Amino acid sequence: MTAVEDESDAAVPRVVEEYGSTLEVFELPCDEHTLLAVLTELFENWWDDIFFGTLVEGGAWEVAAPNAPERLSMFDGYLTVDFGRWHFHLCIGEHTASGPELGRIRRCSEAYLYRTIGGDGSPVSWGLRLLNGEGTQIGTVLLPNPFLSNRQAVLPEPDWSRLVCWDLLRERFLGLGPDPRDRTGAGFAHG
Repeated sequence: MTAVEDESDAAVPRVVEEYGSTLEVFELPCDEHTLLAVLTELFENWWDDIFFGTLVEGGAWEVAAPNAPERLSMFDGYLTVDFGRWHFHLCIGEHTASGPELGRIRRCSEAYLYRTIGGDGSPVSWGLRLLNGEGTQIGTVLLPNPFLSNRQAVLPEPDWSRLVCWDLLRERFLGLGPDPRDRTGAGFAHG
């Protein structure tokens, strides 16, 4: 990602991803306590409204949970989110079993809430991204979107109530209230 100056609000850093999307990023602390709290909030309370996976050039895994997680647990730095038939692991804390160098690489070292900015300058999607110690994406959570249904169908009119999760995360983990800019877009667009 390449940082660019946001002339409209210097307090919100903007980055341009390699493939051209502009994101406004809101850095989160990367300690185990904070990341566990964010991910627990999302997977226990918003599991039916989010999509998650990795979003990289050549592949976008936008997975919907089949049900509420049966278990969220920590072991040796890894959070396990278990849906019963399948589960996944994210290294969000100190991992010691593989030694210090692999532990450093595997652990989440950068986390941020983000909103993708559309061509008209308005936000069009909202999410959480986690990167490991080498800057490789280990997970993205796509938050409820006012322009899309839970089945990712484009809505005829924006449903601004779908920003409750975004507003809650901003308030709880960043101390920021709702931003009127989040409610200025006309519809969903992606590259």
